[in-house]
Amino acid sequence: MHLKWYYWYFQSAIPKRICDEIIRYGKEQDKERALTGHAQSENLSKLELKNIQKKRKSDVVWMSDRWIYNEIQPYVRQANKSAGWNFDWDFSEACQFTEYKKGQFYDWHCDSREEPYNQPNNKNVHGKLRKLSMTISLTNPREYEGGDLEFDFRNTDEGSQPRICKEIREKGSIIVFPSFVWHRVKPITKGTRHSLVCWNLGHPFK
Repeated sequence: MHLKWYYWYFQSAIPKRICDEIIRYGKEQDKERALTGHAQSENLSKLELKNIQKKRKSDVVWMSDRWIYNEIQPYVRQANKSAGWNFDWDFSEACQFTEYKKGQFYDWHCDSREEPYNQPNNKNVHGKLRKLSMTISLTNPREYEGGDLEFDFRNTDEGSQPRICKEIREKGSIIVFPSFVWHRVKPITKGTRHSLVCWNLGHPFK
């Protein structure tokens, strides 16, 4: 799929007080070890968990609070329109609050899957794909080093060199991108980085 824009960003869009409230709320919850895909930790062997740790290391908390969606969904709609994607989407999955400490990272991946969700008992997701991904930087960039969000526009006319998205390092900045775009979070070398990620679903592309 040829796109004019492979991501759209809003610098310092979310007020610092909201960022701080999300961080506070996230720290109050029980954290889970971050996994990949749709794996469930209770179904994984020690070897499988070890292999996941080679690809991704961080802790996460799931958030489905309406006040958070009210803050972030308008930016998904605006980016979808402004970038000219105009993807059809109608549901946001639970947000993932992520904490990256020194040495933690998330290697190259894309958020979408080849096959739609097969969950007949959940009409909000059944038959749908992740179409638009959103990441919000919650932490002051002077509180950590490393942890850059980097894109790989493989098989596109953007070239083969990965691109670090420096535009969203400032606290409260947002980036929205098609869920099929490859990306990674580089290892944290100092401090702690917090982010909020949300995936937005729609029926398969025609």
